[in-house]
Amino acid sequence: MGREKEDAMTSATQAAPGQTRTRGELGSEQGKTTIADAVVQKIAGVAAREVPGVYQLGGGTARAVGAIRERIPGSGGPSASQGVQVEVGEKEAAVDLQIVVDYGVSIADLAQGLRRNVINRIEQMAGLSVVEVNISVDDVHLAEDERQQQEGARVQ
Repeated sequence: MGREKEDAMTSATQAAPGQTRTRGELGSEQGKTTIADAVVQKIAGVAAREVPGVYQLGGGTARAVGAIRERIPGSGGPSASQGVQVEVGEKEAAVDLQIVVDYGVSIADLAQGLRRNVINRIEQMAGLSVVEVNISVDDVHLAEDERQQQEGARVQ
């Protein structure tokens, strides 16, 4: 493990005076804090969307449901956890992502940046050690497909 990674992990597990910190759990004499799977799922989803080249998250069905949900007033837009599955233990987490990439982006480079950002965010925010981030590239977004859909919507 590199020195930079060790420093980041140490600072992520340090607690305020009077508190003890273990990964995934913040405890003190007054009680303990646990982190729900849904929280880690949302953190991973937002972190994935921050990476340039990720057009959308989710498989075909999830994206279709998300598109419908976006059109419903008051629904709050796309779900932050769409296309994200997590397994969370007491100290570790594993993440599975389904993504659509922008055409022209190096998928290998994108996957590397995506893993790095998701791992950093989860470790910083939740204090969990991320053991794996599996990425499934389900589609490639072409700008011309979007233009054709918009033109088709206008013609109707």
